[in-house]
Amino acid sequence: MFLPKYPDSPTPPPAHTHASADPAPVRRPAPQISVSAGAVAAALVGGVVLTALLAAVAVTAISVAVAAVVLRSMLRDQHRR
Repeated sequence: MFLPKYPDSPTPPPAHTHASADPAPVRRPAPQISVSAGAVAAALVGGVVLTALLAAVAVTAISVAVAAVVLRSMLRDQHRR
């Protein structure tokens, strides 16, 4: 039932094989890229600044959410009286 079904006659190989007339492309060495210490320091400082900004946004969002929950519970408590 789960055995594969094979064709009765195998397909013949293609009659025409394409042979490229162009020789193999010549591999050129990649250019040397020099990274200075200043570039590495700038990337690290940028990463630290972006991480600090993301953390500040997250802390602000959490504090706003907590304040909203507290105000909502206070208003609901005031409305019941």
